[in-house]
Amino acid sequence: MGDRASLLAIDPAVGVDGLPQSATGQAILLTGINIPAELGYHYGPKPNPEVAAYLNHGTLFSRFTNEGKKTALLNAYPPRYFDGIDSGKRLYSSIPLAVTNAGLELFRYEDLFAGRALSADFTGDGWRAMLGFPNTPVMDAYQAGRKLASLAKGYDFSLFEYWASDYAGHKQQMETAIGLMETFDGVLGGLLEEMKDERGKKEDELLVLVTSDHGNMEDLSTRKHTDANVPALVIGNKTARDEFTRGMKDLTHIAPAIWRTVMG
Repeated sequence: MGDRASLLAIDPAVGVDGLPQSATGQAILLTGINIPAELGYHYGPKPNPEVAAYLNHGTLFSRFTNEGKKTALLNAYPPRYFDGIDSGKRLYSSIPLAVTNAGLELFRYEDLFAGRALSADFTGDGWRAMLGFPNTPVMDAYQAGRKLASLAKGYDFSLFEYWASDYAGHKQQMETAIGLMETFDGVLGGLLEEMKDERGKKEDELLVLVTSDHGNMEDLSTRKHTDANVPALVIGNKTARDEFTRGMKDLTHIAPAIWRTVMG
């Protein structure tokens, strides 16, 4: 525990044999339900029908929407993503499936260009280098962190999904992993600075959680996920942090803590 942040190690395996997987792990984060225990297995990367059933109702996105709260997934998706979904060649992962099931729109390239969302790599470089959008607005990691905090202040609950670290872990790419962590460090620095500048204002109520659905990139000796505990890094007001992390031991405790915080 510190002046600005709390750091816990929490269990992503939730008492179920086998390595944690993305579909069930993300579904736990969004529902608070021990889905692997109910199904008898971890599953991923994309949800099968059994996992998808938990994402139809009862996720944080749907529950907050039903309560009139403003919520969003802050990632912007490129046109080819929607083309893949519409053609049936691509399946939603758990998080965007929960968003769309709640009746919310995923952000598109228009939203990225208008500053209403962020690219999956935070900075926009990937949209220029890999997706063929040379006019994509680009910022450095620090600026992206400030932008992320600024966007989050416009919602009662928002989420940003950073999946590049998972890819680096599966590919066992140390150089890529180091670069991703350096970017993330810059994002975190900008986010903290934006929060610091808003202290004493209503926006000081912003509480930030950094966590993961499974371990991976911390051990590049394997292409698989790991059974390591994952971080729950909570940034914000100390009183709010203490309440948020009360009794937090595994992934099932995340959604209830977010619900308590938002609903007061």
